[in-house]
Amino acid sequence: MSILPAFAFILAMLAVGRLLAWRRIVPADAPAALNLVVLYVCLPAAVLLYAPRLAFERELLGLIALPWLILGASAALTLLIARMLHFDRAATAALLLLVALGNTSFLGFALIPALAGSGALRYAVVYDQFGSFLILSTFGLVVLGLYGGERPTWGAIARRIVLFPPFIALVVALVLMPAEYPDVAAKPLRLLADSLLPLVALASGMQLRLRVPRHHLGAFGYGLVAKLVLMPLLAFGLCAVLGLDGEMRAAAVYETAMPPMITAGALLSLAGLAPELAAALVGFGIVLSMATLPLWHLVLAAAG
Repeated sequence: MSILPAFAFILAMLAVGRLLAWRRIVPADAPAALNLVVLYVCLPAAVLLYAPRLAFERELLGLIALPWLILGASAALTLLIARMLHFDRAATAALLLLVALGNTSFLGFALIPALAGSGALRYAVVYDQFGSFLILSTFGLVVLGLYGGERPTWGAIARRIVLFPPFIALVVALVLMPAEYPDVAAKPLRLLADSLLPLVALASGMQLRLRVPRHHLGAFGYGLVAKLVLMPLLAFGLCAVLGLDGEMRAAAVYETAMPPMITAGALLSLAGLAPELAAALVGFGIVLSMATLPLWHLVLAAAG
């Protein structure tokens, strides 16, 4: 699917999902059910399909380092802005997670083939699993503990990593699977991986919340600008420093430019840390990214 049809399709599915939820045609837990299907079926299928094609390249170390460098920059900037603009602790916690962490698996895996070609998806898997996922499982849990009052144990962090279905699929793909599957295995995996886009867009539409709490307007504005503009711009510059080019650079910039992570927003809500701000950043982030991601496509195309 090319870029414009892909984004038109996503917007249509977002609208359909929102309509289904608004009219209460689907049960309230329908988005959670769809997300579980994506997490346990579609994402592992995509990882199994594309991860075996990875061959060791020195630049992969730079690709792995990039989301952690983005984390350091975003955390420093967020803490500075939070102090300057007097954000409360809950809003600061929300921004620490949602500026650093994008929707790199659910939406990223679904959109990367349209934005950068199917070959870039193997690099998106690296960015997501060794970057976003590990950051959420370590830094994310620490932030939730420090600001929410329940500190995670090393055992809880390790269990989260080891039992995460796409991470299990990544280990299996890298250790056991051939680089090229026979058609009898590749076709089912491709069908499941291709289901990512409609399921993610539909579930996101059902969960879409487009309300901004007035007392969080400053944090909301900073969060979206930092996530959709400043961090991808930094990633673009870091790619040159780290020697990332071609599909690897495209995957890194697009993954960094993905809207705030749905899972991180849900964890913030469960912890009672600025749930309205988190929902607004996730909801508006998804909608606005339908405009900013094509702009990053133009930037990458101009850069060659």
